[in-house]
Amino acid sequence: MRYLLLLTIQVYWKLKPNNKESSCLYKTACSHHIYNLTKSNGMIAGIKAAIYRIRTCRSGYSLFSNPLTGKVQMLLVNNKMLTEESIADRYLDQL
Repeated sequence: MRYLLLLTIQVYWKLKPNNKESSCLYKTACSHHIYNLTKSNGMIAGIKAAIYRIRTCRSGYSLFSNPLTGKVQMLLVNNKMLTEESIADRYLDQL
């Protein structure tokens, strides 16, 4: 079953237009994160990661510079916090 999920992601990569810009909030795109996690830890881990990313990788986030640390952080819709190291560069450039 794990190979079915991996194959589905590979087909997605082939069918996705090359000129389509990623809108993922995370530095590692969702499909790459899920693929790598599935490959190393199995299908259950990949599915859990996909569900988490689907729930959190959407609009409604707040991007701000933490006044205590001076680092950029992102508050997601589920109230989880992303650190600067996890945020995609295109969002860091907005601040």
